[in-house]
Amino acid sequence: MEPIYTDYSTAAFDADGVLTEFTPHAPENFNFAYDVVDRIADREPEKRALVWCDTKGNEKILSFGEISSLSTQAAGYLAANGVKKGDRVLVIMKRHYEYWYILPALHRMGAVVIPASHMLKKKDIIYRIQSADISAIISADDDTLSESILAAKDSCPGLQQLFTVRKDHPGFLRLDLGLKEMPKTAERIPTLAADPFLMYFTSGTTSYPKAVVHNGYYPLGHIPTAKFWHNCQDNGLHLTVADTGWAKASWGKIYGQWFCGCAVMAYDYEHFDAAQLCSVIHKYNVTSFCAPPTVYRLMVKNGIPSDAFSCVRYATTAGEALNPEITKRFQDITGLLIHEGFGQSETTLLLGNLVNAPVKIGSIGKPNPMYDVRIVDEDGNEADTDERGEIVVVPKPGQCGLCIGYLNSEEQDHRVWKNGVFHTGDIATRDGDGFFWYIGRTDDIIKSSGYRIGPFEIEDVLIKHPSVAECAVTGVPDEERGFIVKATIVLMPGYAGTPELAQELKDYVKTQTAPYKYPRLIEFVPELPKTISGKIQRAKLREQDAEKN
Repeated sequence: MEPIYTDYSTAAFDADGVLTEFTPHAPENFNFAYDVVDRIADREPEKRALVWCDTKGNEKILSFGEISSLSTQAAGYLAANGVKKGDRVLVIMKRHYEYWYILPALHRMGAVVIPASHMLKKKDIIYRIQSADISAIISADDDTLSESILAAKDSCPGLQQLFTVRKDHPGFLRLDLGLKEMPKTAERIPTLAADPFLMYFTSGTTSYPKAVVHNGYYPLGHIPTAKFWHNCQDNGLHLTVADTGWAKASWGKIYGQWFCGCAVMAYDYEHFDAAQLCSVIHKYNVTSFCAPPTVYRLMVKNGIPSDAFSCVRYATTAGEALNPEITKRFQDITGLLIHEGFGQSETTLLLGNLVNAPVKIGSIGKPNPMYDVRIVDEDGNEADTDERGEIVVVPKPGQCGLCIGYLNSEEQDHRVWKNGVFHTGDIATRDGDGFFWYIGRTDDIIKSSGYRIGPFEIEDVLIKHPSVAECAVTGVPDEERGFIVKATIVLMPGYAGTPELAQELKDYVKTQTAPYKYPRLIEFVPELPKTISGKIQRAKLREQDAEKN
């Protein structure tokens, strides 16, 4: 039986089997829950959808029939407790298997899903609730997270209902228990694919994160991601290493994979262990694998057992630059070539080393033919061969996956949309063969271990510490993480720049915002470089660091 994606797209290939054209198509009432999950469940109810395990030896395998029933029951329970069509719901589920029926549940209701990281603190949660007018939260069974959510609720009268799973928490309803009393089938709720469907908060350089808004056509945009980049196969098993709070999960843990009839492997862990990951890959016979460069670096560094990847047929990476040496060492050990790709929370796969296509190690590949991707100079003119410029997307008919805008932020919309062209803020070159080569950002965003970190968020925390007079946050190249966060700080009178104060400031940031943002390096300086108008010159700080190294 042909995978579902063939019903919703047309494609063309060259003589070597490389994708040359791709056009998604779907009716105006397309809904991923009804038209993908339920349709597969109707055709093949026992078909494997999810394989889940954790570090304690627990495992769970769910079929499409079970995902369909559970998501219908969950939708019924959520509706019975006040969640309705159009509501914005924050979903913080770590890598718990419940995520895979909660998302379809919210989709079939017409609610807007806002995934988020469990590392968020009270301040982060309040900001998201207030800026996106969130009315409900569904969270994992984490005591610290539950406390942060409850503390945030006191400041957010618009937040109406809290749900959790697996464990009772005061103030939360148990979704996993409550859904059992609901029917496993229900009438289809009318929805429109053009309506808001999913939002991701993405970091900025001069303000707090903005919510990127995608509509209901977004999942179709991930068909090329899964089929023609990840190389997901019908009845295969795909593992993308990502927390469900990040857009990487939408890329590799649900939409495109299920379109292809490929099951998703979910490995639920608290602390990354390369050896354990290799064991999971081998034990469950993962057939395709994707991870950020940091994970590949750690696996190579810690040693990969010779048989760990014997079942894997294809490997991919995105999120930051991958050192060619790591690619070579990984291939020497596993026999697998890592295929790089590029995209953003605002998009699906824009560029990639696609299936059956020639590969140049170190390149992020060629454009996904669904998009018109170009490189332009500062004047907006298309750049010459090997000339550096910004990666942009020129919209074309039939395209799916590019965001419909930013929530309540005309300023951000205007920043990325110029003359009808979407500007990614990423710099690259294109060689004579059409391959794109990534260079870096046009702004001060820091990409560290797959995370996208805005300096403003950290600076806003640091400046509230009594010892800090001024500060600037930048990224510093790091062999393991790609970049690490550095804070350059001017102290208030009476304070000394000691190692003890540096550690205190690091710990302070960890308590005030998501821990992955804390500065691993702190330098105390008498003054910061500034423009004539008084703006801090982060670029000059990066230049100074480069000179030191």
